[in-house]
Amino acid sequence: MRILELNHVAINVDDVDQSSRFYSEVLGLAPMPRPAFDFPGAWFRIGSAQELHLIGRAPENRSPPRERHFALRVDSIHAAEERLRGRGIDFSAPKPRPDGALQIFLRDPDGHVIELLTPP
Repeated sequence: MRILELNHVAINVDDVDQSSRFYSEVLGLAPMPRPAFDFPGAWFRIGSAQELHLIGRAPENRSPPRERHFALRVDSIHAAEERLRGRGIDFSAPKPRPDGALQIFLRDPDGHVIELLTPP
């Protein structure tokens, strides 16, 4: 077996509509078609091949630690910072990683930690 790529990340959310607005309006992810599952949810495209799947069930842990997060590479950490400030989103100021990458951490409406980064 050979892993080809990360296909998707799935997270549980309390309110699919509220979380969908966050991921589309705040982070700018494009919604995509979703199969007709018997539970609520929404899917979003990340880049050309990855996806984010929202599952309409309350998260088991209300405050995931920062170590459990997913990261989205952005073209400009400063443009990301401006976008978040403009929308009144709480986040950590850009910090350099030891290898020179720049990182911002924020939480979605359910407390899931998201890292935005630009590579070194």
